[in-house]
Amino acid sequence: MSSNEKIYSGKTKDLYLLPNNNVLLVFKDDVTGENGVIDPGANTVIGQVEGKGRKSLAMTDYFFTRLHAADIATHLVSLDLEKGTMEVRRAEPLGKDLNGAGGLEFVCRTRPWGSFIRRYKQYIRNTEQKLDYLVEITVKDDERGDPLINDDAIVAIGLVSTEHLAQAKDITRRVCRIVEADLASKGLTLIDMKIELGLVDGKVVVIDEISADAMRVMDAAGNVLEHSMVHEKLVG
Repeated sequence: MSSNEKIYSGKTKDLYLLPNNNVLLVFKDDVTGENGVIDPGANTVIGQVEGKGRKSLAMTDYFFTRLHAADIATHLVSLDLEKGTMEVRRAEPLGKDLNGAGGLEFVCRTRPWGSFIRRYKQYIRNTEQKLDYLVEITVKDDERGDPLINDDAIVAIGLVSTEHLAQAKDITRRVCRIVEADLASKGLTLIDMKIELGLVDGKVVVIDEISADAMRVMDAAGNVLEHSMVHEKLVG
């Protein structure tokens, strides 16, 4: 990878530009959380868990296979589980800023949890209240805590077209239903998850990853599972 240009270093992955203009994602063992507690919804790296990067890649492979079977496009070209790398088509992230950075994250919620409860706690009856695949959109901005942005603002400032926004929200819900059903078959409950979407050849596709890094999962006893436990239940 030393001969390839590093174009981005994120919390859980490094990105390299390949000679064919595709991008190589190198999965890292870093984990995010707050106050020493691992939380996939947090923005701060609090340490490393050995092998976690390869497990994230294996889970991404697992779910991308299911998305492709459901005719949901991704940017995946190929992956190498042993090396912890994934080659992808270069995509234009939805909602990138004027400097070509940032972008939007699409959160799908099946029930109230985390920041949703903090924002709307006076209106929430209980954490089992159904949210019917509610989609929230946030701006990728760690310094400001990934602030929420609504549909009208997204369109008004030209981040995403009305057509692409509608497609992105529909894909987000479809992905969430697939992941939820798969987890349910293992006796697990999906609380919420987030995905990133981008344009490849003008088409909205799922980009980045789908792993325990980007979802909250609960077991039958009501415990929110750590990354390794979700991976073990799904991939083994």
